[in-house]
Amino acid sequence: MPKQKSSYYGRIVLIVAEVFIISFLNYAVASHFPIEFSRYISLDVLFCLPIIEAAHLTSIRANRRYDTNIPIFVGIALALIWSAIEVVISWPYFPMIVFALNTFTRSVIFIVIGRVLIKLWREREYARTDMLTGLANRVELLDRLEIEQAHSERTGRHYSVLFIDIDHFKALNDNHGHQVGDEALKMLASILRNNSRKVDVAARLGGDEFVLLLPDTDEQTCEIMIKRIEAATKQAFDENLWEISISIGKSTKIGKTKDVDWVTQTKWAFIRQNDLASVALNFCEVNFAV
Repeated sequence: MPKQKSSYYGRIVLIVAEVFIISFLNYAVASHFPIEFSRYISLDVLFCLPIIEAAHLTSIRANRRYDTNIPIFVGIALALIWSAIEVVISWPYFPMIVFALNTFTRSVIFIVIGRVLIKLWREREYARTDMLTGLANRVELLDRLEIEQAHSERTGRHYSVLFIDIDHFKALNDNHGHQVGDEALKMLASILRNNSRKVDVAARLGGDEFVLLLPDTDEQTCEIMIKRIEAATKQAFDENLWEISISIGKSTKIGKTKDVDWVTQTKWAFIRQNDLASVALNFCEVNFAV
């Protein structure tokens, strides 16, 4: 079973375990402690824990409609369990109208809490992630670049940065619509993920501009990576009959030679050479005060 799937089911098991334990403790306190003592003990707030777990689960996985509704199901189930425990403890003297009212109000509160938490977790996630492609965004890229610069300065090892741009992307949007343009961006993002290592950082700066940070990578390895990405994108774009291509620029450095923001202040210069079948890219760095 893949690690991600195991984590998903593990969290569901954790939610069920929390519900069982809290229900047991709630019943035990009410049933086995003297009433003059147990009435001062309240464990009901612990029912928020499964709601928090369910909201977190939804924020990291929402592939199906069922996944997005998990906090609703859990909230209603918790409200029913909480109210049922009260009925069991006081049976047969507990009014059923009170059971129904308590279940309704608690369900509403739990669902609201779950939805608020989902929104907060997703906003936190997308603060460092591009929403369309799922790649790192500018903030995450610059943080990781700063870490890699420090590592390179300590070890003396090269790191490389690839700058990827989609040629004729505006024409694709104009001719086929922005939905097709979005599909092209997501396809390129998938190619970058599939053709890079776990330590590499693929990011989208915005529009059709992408960056790939390659730790411990020299110029020769960088060239191999470029050819692999170019071949994969050409095949994918041709299969979809998209008249677009990519241009890739590279920069290989050692240590903290510039402020990390140089990545987003890059200028591109493309030179077409008639005697070459490929595109030659000259990468010009913008000088600014560090």
